[in-house]
Amino acid sequence: MTRAILSLGSNLGDRAGHLRRAVDLLGDRVLLASGVYETPPWGDDRAQPAYLNAVVMVLDPDIEPAGWLELARACEKDAGRVRDPDRRFGPRPLDVDVIEVYGPDDTPVTSDDPELTLPHPRAHLRAFVLKPWLDIQPYAQLTGHGWVTDLLTRPELAADAAAMSPCSGLSLQLDP
Repeated sequence: MTRAILSLGSNLGDRAGHLRRAVDLLGDRVLLASGVYETPPWGDDRAQPAYLNAVVMVLDPDIEPAGWLELARACEKDAGRVRDPDRRFGPRPLDVDVIEVYGPDDTPVTSDDPELTLPHPRAHLRAFVLKPWLDIQPYAQLTGHGWVTDLLTRPELAADAAAMSPCSGLSLQLDP
């Protein structure tokens, strides 16, 4: 059995619809979904629309860590994402990143495989991942980096977190 933290982001087309569709595709694997936040573009490529970002916790007894990456890519493909190697942080209808994976004994899985590095190698730099993660796991720790709350107090992340706007009218929670 593995549990994972997945980050969802969209800044093209029906942003909220893309996030909801990803949650629908993940189905009953979704244990918890964070609130949705509007976030300025991140990285060197800021000439693009704002993102909607969220985080989900997923669980499946039959999925190995690489399986979460396959599911993430399937969600992106369903939304029409085409990767542009010349614009790594460019706009996209949907981006799904595998942030952390936990094994059957709830131990974090680490990997230096270039296809699936775990934990995500830049998660500790991204307020748009960390802030929503706290919505669903207030005592979250990012393997190798410490408490998520501590990471968000770093000056470079605190400014990014302050620029995020909660979208109180949007929910990704599954209907019971």
